Amino acid sequence: MISRFRRSICVLLASMLALSLIIVPAPAKISAASDVVVNLASEKQLIRGFGGMNHPIWIGDLTSSQRDTAFGNGQNQLGFSILRIFVDPNPSNWQREVATAQRAIQLGAIVFASPWNPPSDMIETFNRNGDTNAKRLRYDKYAAYAQHLNNFVSYMKNNGVDLYAISVQNEPDYAHDWTWWTPQEMLRFMKENAGSIQGTRVMAPESFSYLKNMSDPILNDPQALANMDILGAHTYGTQFSSFPYPLFKQKGAGKELWMTEVYYPNSSSSADLWPEALDVAYHIHHNLVDAEFQAYLWWYIRRSYGPMKEDGTISKRGYSMAHYSKFVRPGYVRVDATKNPENNVFTSAYKGDNKAVIVAVNRSASTVSQRFVLQNGNASTAASWITDATRNLSAGPALSISNGAFTAQLPPRSVTTFVADLSGGGNTSGTTYEAETGTTLTNATVATTHSGYSGTGFVDFQAASDAAIQWNSIYCATTGTKNVKIRYALETGTRNLDVYVNGVKVISNTPFSATGGWATWGEKTIQVPMNTGNNTLRLVTTGTEGPNIDNIHVTAS
Repeated sequence: MISRFRRSICVLLASMLALSLIIVPAPAKISAASDVVVNLASEKQLIRGFGGMNHPIWIGDLTSSQRDTAFGNGQNQLGFSILRIFVDPNPSNWQREVATAQRAIQLGAIVFASPWNPPSDMIETFNRNGDTNAKRLRYDKYAAYAQHLNNFVSYMKNNGVDLYAISVQNEPDYAHDWTWWTPQEMLRFMKENAGSIQGTRVMAPESFSYLKNMSDPILNDPQALANMDILGAHTYGTQFSSFPYPLFKQKGAGKELWMTEVYYPNSSSSADLWPEALDVAYHIHHNLVDAEFQAYLWWYIRRSYGPMKEDGTISKRGYSMAHYSKFVRPGYVRVDATKNPENNVFTSAYKGDNKAVIVAVNRSASTVSQRFVLQNGNASTAASWITDATRNLSAGPALSISNGAFTAQLPPRSVTTFVADLSGGGNTSGTTYEAETGTTLTNATVATTHSGYSGTGFVDFQAASDAAIQWNSIYCATTGTKNVKIRYALETGTRNLDVYVNGVKVISNTPFSATGGWATWGEKTIQVPMNTGNNTLRLVTTGTEGPNIDNIHVTAS
């Protein structure tokens, strides 16, 4: 009796399954309306990296294994390259930030810090729209607050963490539970006090929703702008139509533009829901393509709605981020690509390390047959990785590239990353300037002792401080921001250089990380302002000597 019953159930289930296969069709397959044309010679912004926030005061520190999952770039790791940490108003708590920051740096990440509140003795309450307990920095404590930030920078440095930047204030325009700043107060601090912050870059204003009224005054004031190195913003609730920032494009040459905090599309559900998690990749696309941010950071790295779940495993949202963070590495440059070739298909492209990287987001319920065309670069095959409802960054098929083009099938509701090795180098625009010719050297010499250089040699700095190489005649057809790709070699450690354009320092202590050997040449791209006509560019050592310099390659931004 039991056996017959089971057999009947099996027959019934099999019949239902067969019926469902008949009734439910396979997803439709469509061809994209247009090709994705990737112009490797048309360079956009330098990519600084991807990452998130660690906040041991509020939710506990990342564990040792979770640090490696976040900042390592091996299998089952996120490849994050930026860590954001908390500037506690109480210095006795600063030690809680050290361990994760140290490990992130060991794994190649950079670290920056954001404060929510000044120390309590620097705060006063005031009446803000009926809230009599609103907090602000006392007007007579601006200099003391700058010193407080300096103290944090020094503390972290003394504990092995050289901060890439420090922010003036987290969300000064959304401070219901922390410290408010008006645009005028932020402007005053940036003009009068930010210049006294030493040993790192200064970030401002970190508006909660990329509200331009917080940053416009800084961009329009030469002194405040000179004291700001990074314009930081959050994009909570920001419409994509508000992402472009023409004033920054006009006034922000030599400055960096970062998106420093967001969760998207919400924080109320599991990070594994699909296709909801696909919208993380969709959001990153618009942040990089429309806003032209150089960095993209999630809120908490480890959270139920974050890239890493509370148990330390990577979520579907995390895999969506990893399609960018694992492949679009620090120092890569975004290049021009067709951004919306088909309804609900979004594409962007990048180059670096002699590779072309394309990320394609398909939000539609249909498979899309998409053709990709590479211009100004040669490749024979493209590897692919796919995340969809059932796969997490799974290796896809290798695709043959013929006559500079390949066609790929984008699964329904998926994100796919393609990586192609460029046999032609992808360096077909702009001009290369050798280090050993047409330059003025100060405490530096031309050498040929290590192989792999271009031209007739390379330049070796001979002093830890104030050694320099200056290119004297860099021609630009138009005024604007230029990408300068520096080819260098450094066996171990990190060495910093100041960058001057036309006699004006535009970047302080830009770091050059180890390439692994003096005959192993790497590349680092910086963005600097240049004028129409001939320009000078000078690299100066700042206390750690410098890497060996082979050449620079200058292109329009």
